[in-house]
Amino acid sequence: MLLPDTLYIRGKAVQQRMPARPEASLCRDCLLSVVEPELKAYHGRVMAFEPNAESLSQYFFIGTGDFGPSGLQPEVSTAIEKRLAQRLDTCESCSRQATWQWIPWEQVASLDEVDRINEAPGNSLCAVHGSARFCKALEAIPEANIFYMNLPYGDAGAYVWI
Repeated sequence: MLLPDTLYIRGKAVQQRMPARPEASLCRDCLLSVVEPELKAYHGRVMAFEPNAESLSQYFFIGTGDFGPSGLQPEVSTAIEKRLAQRLDTCESCSRQATWQWIPWEQVASLDEVDRINEAPGNSLCAVHGSARFCKALEAIPEANIFYMNLPYGDAGAYVWI
């Protein structure tokens, strides 16, 4: 289920864009065909945690201003904000400026691992290669029923999964 402009804060839907685009239940191919161009076009900073394929049910973006209200633990919020504030060099795959920090599941398997969030090398990617890595990770999951996914908003934030 893609709810492109909705963030849930303590169970309550909060629209991040007005008017909000409609929600849609999509197969994986259709989901990726909608999501990838949106991710490529997003000019903000992204820290994306690769989801665990075995327990993924939601994969959503939280803007930095919504970390606390959305329920992220303060130490997790601080660790992610610190990473997002660091200047990135060029993309590992091309010469464009990196705006994404992709964190493989093997480096941070849970948001409870604050030390690992702080220390994970991750991958620095531009929006084009970051969105491709994001979509490749979803394609690699043999079967998933994602009940909720949204799209980036604001200047910076993180994709997290539960």
